[in-house]
Amino acid sequence: MSPHVNPHAVVGHRTPLRLSRQRRYTVYGIGWTLWLSGALWLLFHYLLMSKGEFGDTPHPLEPWWLRLHAAMAFATLWSFGLVWGVHIVAGWRTNRQRVSGGLSVALLVWLIVTGFLLYYLGDERWRGITSVAHWAVGLSLPAIFVAHVILGRRRAPRQRPAFARHND
Repeated sequence: MSPHVNPHAVVGHRTPLRLSRQRRYTVYGIGWTLWLSGALWLLFHYLLMSKGEFGDTPHPLEPWWLRLHAAMAFATLWSFGLVWGVHIVAGWRTNRQRVSGGLSVALLVWLIVTGFLLYYLGDERWRGITSVAHWAVGLSLPAIFVAHVILGRRRAPRQRPAFARHND
């Protein structure tokens, strides 16, 4: 292999398909902090309330988990833009992992929409439904993401050059 050939570059694309290590760790850190803060908010909100003089009293850390979750949601929007420009568009062209990648993007869009609705929705009747729709998908996202990463680490099947396929 020539020293000038990037093994992670997509055929017909100048940039590598994989993010640099620093960017990848940044995206992973943001994503896992987002997931963990949401899971901790659920735990504190539903399981760690205490009985107070006037009914259930939220745990003192509950609002802090929600604040961290909101901050990480903003950071996730930034990192999604980074991943879109560097990884998703180029990856789609390879015809590999479209199911796990497309599902990951669709679920992330679902979480963005339901998160927006939770923040701005004033109708309490729909808030409960939206909340469950948000956290049920959010809790499952790491499994799909991990599957996408594991599938991506498999070696790509060797393809014949495009000019050879057209001359058959």
